[in-house]
Amino acid sequence: MIRLAVFASGEGTNLEAILAAIAAGRLDAEVAAVASDRPECGAVARARRHGLPTWALCPSDFPDKAAYERALAAAVTGRGEVDVAVLAGYMRIAGPVLRETFPCMVNLHPSLLPCFPGRDAVAQALAAGVRVTGCTVHFVDEGVDTGPIIAQRAVAVRPGDDAERLRARIQRAEHRLLPEVLSLFAQGRIRREGRRVEILPRARAARPHGGAGGGGGWREPS
Repeated sequence: MIRLAVFASGEGTNLEAILAAIAAGRLDAEVAAVASDRPECGAVARARRHGLPTWALCPSDFPDKAAYERALAAAVTGRGEVDVAVLAGYMRIAGPVLRETFPCMVNLHPSLLPCFPGRDAVAQALAAGVRVTGCTVHFVDEGVDTGPIIAQRAVAVRPGDDAERLRARIQRAEHRLLPEVLSLFAQGRIRREGRRVEILPRARAARPHGGAGGGGGWREPS
């Protein structure tokens, strides 16, 4: 079993998808903590309804980003070690404090990266006139949606799509993809070497292990 910390700023539908996968036995994990920068957001309400340890801190209450991240990281790690930190609709760029506290951090983005990084990815796809977009789970680095890609799922852009319809279909794909990727971590089937990410077959997977900074079978050779 791996321990997850989920960071979210929106409605929390991907948090709900993670919890559903755990309840259905498709994901051997527990959500050890939920963190947010928006105390009134739907993700916080969902987390509290599920009885999850939840922290929502307003960045404006702190002198700078580093102070905000130190407080959030201390709250989350105060509940014990975290194997994978998951940015699931977290609308802030993870700074050095969070990245150093959680070396195994992944982000969910609503496009097929490297296309359409940053905000308004769905609107970017529609404006570009592409016929296919989708969603991506990738490791977090110092850039904006530039980390090594773990997995993607394509979503067709249909004639007459607007942002609302396309976003809804991408979200349904996200709700499948994110728990599947986290399950690969739990099975010890993800290996990263620099920017190269390999999904190991079951026979080659290492036994998942705990510990902050790369548990759950994620391995980055030194």
